[in-house]
Amino acid sequence: MRAIAYSTTGPSSVLELVERDLPEPGAGEVRVRVVVSGVNPTDWKARIGIGAAPGAATPFPEVVPNQDGAGVVDGVGDGVTGYAVGDRVWIFLAAHERPTGTAQEFTVVPASRVVRLPDAAGFELGASLGVPAMTAHRALTVHEGGPSRLGPGALDGRTVLVAGGAGAVGHAAIQLARWAGARVITTVSSPEKAALATAAGAHHVVNYRTDDAAAAIRDIAPDGVDQVVEVSPARNAALNAKVIANHGSISVYATDGGAEMTLDVRHHFSLNARYQFLLLYTVGDAALAAAAEDITRALEDGALPVGEGAGLPLTRFPLDRAGEAHDAVEAGTVGKVLIDVTEA
Repeated sequence: MRAIAYSTTGPSSVLELVERDLPEPGAGEVRVRVVVSGVNPTDWKARIGIGAAPGAATPFPEVVPNQDGAGVVDGVGDGVTGYAVGDRVWIFLAAHERPTGTAQEFTVVPASRVVRLPDAAGFELGASLGVPAMTAHRALTVHEGGPSRLGPGALDGRTVLVAGGAGAVGHAAIQLARWAGARVITTVSSPEKAALATAAGAHHVVNYRTDDAAAAIRDIAPDGVDQVVEVSPARNAALNAKVIANHGSISVYATDGGAEMTLDVRHHFSLNARYQFLLLYTVGDAALAAAAEDITRALEDGALPVGEGAGLPLTRFPLDRAGEAHDAVEAGTVGKVLIDVTEA
């Protein structure tokens, strides 16, 4: 089989197209023929070795990148129930603490990291889930007053502010929040991104570069917003302080715009506000399983479409151009970057 691999950290040039033997699934594992591989910021950051010098050793002698993907079950190991050869699935955290991600024609993963893909959902949609959708799910389920699960009506009466609604996590957060009944406000930096956020389902879009964002959000939600899905906590700390409601929660999943933030402690005391930090890799199996189940329900309801018409443009590369796909994500390409691996 063909695979993309690297054995030292560094720029995308360390990625090589190689031929490898077909892997066999062990006990509790499934082998998936990967149709589409999804690329996330975490994939290029792992490749360059954030916090390590270029050229540093990789955690395994050889690494195949990319956490997310979608394809068809091709083999089932001992003890696996609920999956059979031919099942369509989406994959999450394929490369977490493992050497083999989804940038290869066949990948072996624990059965707990694959989820059945509804027949109406394409492989490009399945490969766009994983890190973005599961992160968004977690961000929407950590409020002091719940809910811990999402579904129609779960967020009725809530106002959710999604920072950066044109990003992959922001896009999924808008869709999941709206599906669950929330009123959704999002912030963007351009008219083009505003159009994408509106297409994703946001009820209100605020351009933080041209508008007084705090005033605009307070006009929409005079009592404040109940939940914030935050990509840039340092840059947006002052804005969040101005718009968060009493007992509101701010879910932080990234550090865009700075790794340190300053808070007015007394002000946040008075609001009983909660900052909830989250990282998918350490969030725990229970949260991952809950996200997978709820995302599947949303897929069945048609609530998570992708593509430009749905607010998430798709940029696609063939497997032998995986380095360009990584570079596109690192450069901030709007939407979702995918790698076409095998024929559907």
